[in-house]
Amino acid sequence: MGTYLAKARQRQIRWRLINAEGWVLGRLAARAARVLTGRGFPDYTPNVEHRDGLIIVNAEKVRLTGRKLDQKMYRHFTGYPGGLREVTARKLMATRPERLLREAIEGMLPKNRLGDRMAKRLKVYAGSSHPHAAQGPEPLSLEN
Repeated sequence: MGTYLAKARQRQIRWRLINAEGWVLGRLAARAARVLTGRGFPDYTPNVEHRDGLIIVNAEKVRLTGRKLDQKMYRHFTGYPGGLREVTARKLMATRPERLLREAIEGMLPKNRLGDRMAKRLKVYAGSSHPHAAQGPEPLSLEN
C-alpha cells in the first residue's frame, strides 16, 4: 500500500468569508492560516496548493489580550539608511488594522513560493464591506 499524494488541481478558487469581530488576533490568524494551507481537508498534501481564498472583514474589531496593544512592536524598513520604522500595535490598530491581521496570518504560512501564492489569496478589510461579491464567498464559521 503506497502513500497517497494529491496532485495539483487547476480549479476555480473557492472563496470563504470570515467575520473577525470579537476574535483574538492569534486564534483567528491560526485558523485562517489553516484554511489557506488546506490542512483541514482530507486530501491535504504539504507541497500542493489547495486553492482556497479567504476574505476577512471587520479587522478593526479584532482583540489583543494582555498588554500587547502597548508592548507589541511592528517594524518595517523603508530601504533608506536609518529607515527602520517601529510602531506599536495600538497605533497600527488605529491607523491600519488590516495590516495587523495580515502580518499575523502571513507569519503562519510557509516561507516559500507556495506561501507567497497562499498570501495572494488573502484579502483583509477593516470594515464590514468588501468588493468581492462577484466571487460569491461562502461564510465560514471557525468555531471548533
